[in-house]
Amino acid sequence: MLILIRGVSHLLLVEVMYAILLLLWVIFLVNFVTKRLYHHYVSKGVEKTVIIYYNRKIIHIFAGGLSAFLIPFIFTNAFIPFSVAILLTIMSYLPYRTGRINYWYQVPDNRFDVHFCLTWGFLILLGKLIFNDWWIGVVPILFMSIGDAVTGIVRNYMFRRRCKSWWGNLMMLAICIPLGLPLGLKGILAAVIASVIEHYEYKWIDDNITVPLVSFLLVSAL
Repeated sequence: MLILIRGVSHLLLVEVMYAILLLLWVIFLVNFVTKRLYHHYVSKGVEKTVIIYYNRKIIHIFAGGLSAFLIPFIFTNAFIPFSVAILLTIMSYLPYRTGRINYWYQVPDNRFDVHFCLTWGFLILLGKLIFNDWWIGVVPILFMSIGDAVTGIVRNYMFRRRCKSWWGNLMMLAICIPLGLPLGLKGILAAVIASVIEHYEYKWIDDNITVPLVSFLLVSAL
């Protein structure tokens, strides 16, 4: 019994260390890498709104996407990554609350990065707790983190402004289908639905919620 307790304690400690490393990586990416990119490209004459948009997508992929992909391989306790997500949600929200936004990736009238962190955390938690399957939560997050980000990058490159285009959604579909493969046919079906849903905007909810939530409901119901 004592050996079992020690084993569980050791595993918990290891996973907490993994969580700290992921948190430090996200903080480094957000507060150093993307900030440097912002100042570099603005000094080269790139419009601030353009590099802010790219920075948001970089964070999507290399913070949200990379972290989500690693979850099934390094964690057994869903509450550990969930706790990190809630901490990041608070860290994302506070600049808006205080009026001192992180200008290199945040904009006053768009708090979708807060929704991103919150949705990320809850889907990871629910996928593991309800279905005991990390991928039920991870795959919808990858659709949001990587698929949606690639869509935005393509549109920003083509039109140099924030807009919707089916060209971006086709690229999202090409990315999301392989991402959905861990869940088989239902993952592919969810990829198609997510790629269509992303095209439409609603004033009361953004695609950081609609894309992963609809995908999660679909893969969990099939």
